Amino acid sequence: MYEVVGGQAFFDALARRFYERVAADPVLRPLYPDDLEPGERHLALFLGQYWGGPTTYSDARGHPRLRMRHAPFRIGAAERDAWYDAMAASVRDAGLDAEIEGRLLAYFEMAAGHLVNDG
Repeated sequence: MYEVVGGQAFFDALARRFYERVAADPVLRPLYPDDLEPGERHLALFLGQYWGGPTTYSDARGHPRLRMRHAPFRIGAAERDAWYDAMAASVRDAGLDAEIEGRLLAYFEMAAGHLVNDG
């Protein structure tokens, strides 16, 4: 998938679009630190690695341990839905082939549900 979508540049752009939405979202924004830039970079590198790119994320930060890293934040249905909606819009903005888009959206739907820790 990494090569099919254009490598790390695709995931950098995806993370940028997503974080632009986070900055404007009243449900998501309170969950994030004042400086969104480090999180944007971490997300881009994680996604690149997850989808077949280099291990840059793990080399710098260790195992992703997504549930553990998100445990300090209250993530309920509203947060899950807002996160998925922002990510899905960011994916759709890429103008990908329908099959590739569907694979990404299915992953993000699963990931959003996996991080729910409240309710």
